[in-house]
Amino acid sequence: MAAETMDTMELPDLIPERERQVLRKGDAQTAAVVDMECNKASVAGSVSQRACVFCGSRVVLYPISDAIHLVHGPIGCAAYTWDIRGALSSGPQLHRNSFSTDLREMDVIYGGEKKLEAALMELIAKHRPNAAFVYSTCIVGIIGDDVDAVCRRVSRATGIPVLPVNSEGFKGTKRDGYRAACDALFNLVGTEPTEGLGPYSINILGDFNLAGETWIIKEYLRKIGIDVVACMTGDARIQDIGRAHGAKLNLVQCSGSMIYLAQNMQKRYGIPFKRVSFFGIEDMAAALYETAQFFGAPELMDRARELVRGEIDGIMPELKRYREKLAGKKAAVYVGGAFKAFSLVRALRLLGMQTAVVGSQTGDKDDYRHLQEISDPGTIIVDDSNPLELARFCMEKNVDLFIGGVKERPIAYKMGIGFCDHNHERKEPLAGFVGMLNFAKEVYGSVCSPVWKLTPRCAERYVQRKEAVS
Repeated sequence: MAAETMDTMELPDLIPERERQVLRKGDAQTAAVVDMECNKASVAGSVSQRACVFCGSRVVLYPISDAIHLVHGPIGCAAYTWDIRGALSSGPQLHRNSFSTDLREMDVIYGGEKKLEAALMELIAKHRPNAAFVYSTCIVGIIGDDVDAVCRRVSRATGIPVLPVNSEGFKGTKRDGYRAACDALFNLVGTEPTEGLGPYSINILGDFNLAGETWIIKEYLRKIGIDVVACMTGDARIQDIGRAHGAKLNLVQCSGSMIYLAQNMQKRYGIPFKRVSFFGIEDMAAALYETAQFFGAPELMDRARELVRGEIDGIMPELKRYREKLAGKKAAVYVGGAFKAFSLVRALRLLGMQTAVVGSQTGDKDDYRHLQEISDPGTIIVDDSNPLELARFCMEKNVDLFIGGVKERPIAYKMGIGFCDHNHERKEPLAGFVGMLNFAKEVYGSVCSPVWKLTPRCAERYVQRKEAVS
């Protein structure tokens, strides 16, 4: 699928088994909101953009910065997930290291438990972490190492939590990796005292402090009088996670990765949760208002209104200038969690842009029903897509921008489409009100770059070729 030939090729039809995972809103047969097929194993041969179970667990737990993260498996698994999120820490940097037991052929034959135990003892003695996470990979599931037993022995010997993460890659989808990470986190919750927590205290679940976004959100909450006990897992500390059960409310930002943990905390500790988003003006303001309203204190709501008013007044003049340049442009959105897609559709609409294609790796039926409700007629909605499908949809809709992650970037550039990284690797914060302004700047810089005068979109060349032939 090279750039110089993509505009002259006929992109293939959908794999038949995937037809019910793609929906075009507004077709005669799909005018009403319908349930899409989703949340299932990827179709063989589809070359899905999804990551494996192991990767799903790693991206959730990685930002815990005062713990050892040890990958029990071949060195390639650790290399693949090294520094996988742009998660920043205000203190320890231990999470920036990628440790592996580096299993080889002889370990596969004789087992890797001794090697795992020796590695844990050595790492804990050297780095003095507050906890250790041990990630099981595919090969560990095949050879049958008892990782749980090793973790219990090392925990007794060292006096710190050593937590197995049952994340063998072949066990399911990235979503199953999220669940394995939540199980490990839940074993930490409730292990520390909760004295000294204020009456307006919350946890943030599903924010990973990419480019420092957690700090922005915490500052907003501090200004309106709300304390954050723990953020799971952006800039997280083991002790804070241990006393998270003392909070009065959980805000779930990435519902795909953390809703399971929120549900468990509600069952065991009676902590209610709210699904929120910190992306875009509408959703950021709604998150602050809903949080203030939960506590029922008028002064919190008054501060929230004042903060929102001031932040919007500060960025709106510049946003209007970007809107003038971007009005009428079309975008494709493909992200990991569907909840992020909701916010992006609304944020793009604020910039005068239309979302022509939208999809996710881990959405469920309720997510896709909501996407249908907020999307414009004709929008292509897709679950668990692959490169050829995404290229086909972008060409069909002739989009000006592709919003995704590192795996989607080559698709966009090969097709001559502007790209915005809204995933792990970005260096500019896109959450909060300041994040909306950063997002607008990035979208404008990509869509309106003069380079596209020299590299026309494949879709435009494709149309020109069709007209010439006819």
